[in-house]
Amino acid sequence: MPERLQQLEGWLRGRVGADFDIEPASSDASFRRYFRVRFGGESRIVMDAPPANEDVGPFIDIARRLRALGLNVPEVLDQEPEQGFVLLGDLGSTLYLDALNEASVERLYGDALGALAVLQATGPQQGELPAYDRALLMQEMALFRDWYLERHLGLTLSEVERVMLEQTFASLAESALGQPQVAVHRDFHSRNLLVAEHNPGIVDFQDAVIGPLTYDVVSLLRDCYIAWPRARVEDWALGYHDLALHSGILREEGERRFLRWFDLMGVQRHLKAIGIFARLHHRDAKPGYLGDIPRTLGYLEEVSGRYEELEGLHTFLQARVLPALQ
Repeated sequence: MPERLQQLEGWLRGRVGADFDIEPASSDASFRRYFRVRFGGESRIVMDAPPANEDVGPFIDIARRLRALGLNVPEVLDQEPEQGFVLLGDLGSTLYLDALNEASVERLYGDALGALAVLQATGPQQGELPAYDRALLMQEMALFRDWYLERHLGLTLSEVERVMLEQTFASLAESALGQPQVAVHRDFHSRNLLVAEHNPGIVDFQDAVIGPLTYDVVSLLRDCYIAWPRARVEDWALGYHDLALHSGILREEGERRFLRWFDLMGVQRHLKAIGIFARLHHRDAKPGYLGDIPRTLGYLEEVSGRYEELEGLHTFLQARVLPALQ
C-alpha cells in the first residue's frame, strides 16, 4: 500500500474507528484526491491534498462561508491541515454531467443558476477573496499559447501572430474587468455540481475569487463537457440577466451588453481551459481531458466569428489551429 494512503487510513482510524471501507470517489485536475469512507451505515468523503502541492486552508474557509449562505457544499467535519487531510460530509455521487438530458436540464440549470444568484448577491465581497485581476486573466490565457499551440500542436508562431494573441488577450481581460465584480466559484460546471436533495451540491470551490459577473454563468451554460444549442444557451443567459437584475446583482438592464460580456468571458475561459487540458496531458500525465478540446475549440471558433475585435483570433483558428486537428 502506498505510504500516503497508509497515512490517510491511520488518520481516519482516529476519526471514524477501525472498521471502515474506503474507495476512490473522484480525482480532479489538481493534486487532490477524494475517497468515500463507509462505516456503521454512514458515508463520508475524505480529501487527500498533499501539503507540498495543495493548501487545504482556502477550501475549509470557503466551505464554511458558502454553507453560511445556505448553499449545499460539503460540511467540514474534521481536518488535519498539516497532513492535508479533510473529512467531509457526502453529497452523493451523481454529477450534473451524468444527469443532464432534455427532461432534466431546465430544472437542474434552474437550480444551479438560483444557487449562483445567492452566491453573487450575498457571498463574499471585494477584499474578502483574492481579486480576479488583469494579471491572472492574462496568465490564464497564456496557457493556450504556451501549452496548446506551442507544446501540444507544435506550432511556431510568427511575430504577427504573437502580437495578435496578446492584443486579443488584453481586449478580453478589459471586458472581464469592466463587468460588475462578484464572488466567483471559478469552476461552476457539470463536473463540479452534484444532483442532491438540495440542488445543486457544489464542490471544488477552493479557488474562488472576486471577479466578473458572467464568469460562472458561462462556465455552466457553455460547459467544456456538454454543449447545448446557441439559442437555448442565450435564452438561459438572458434569464440570468433578469434574475441578477431582480436580485440587485446587476444595477442596470442591458441584455445586449450582458450577452457581449457573456460571449467574451466565454472566450477567455475557453482559451484557459484548452491550455489547461493540454498541460494536464503533457505535464501531469492526465490525457483524459484531450477529448474535450474539440468541443471547447468549437465555442471559440463560433463566438470569435461574431465579434470584430476577435477577427484576428477567428482567422488564426481557421487557418492554423483547426487544420492541425485533422
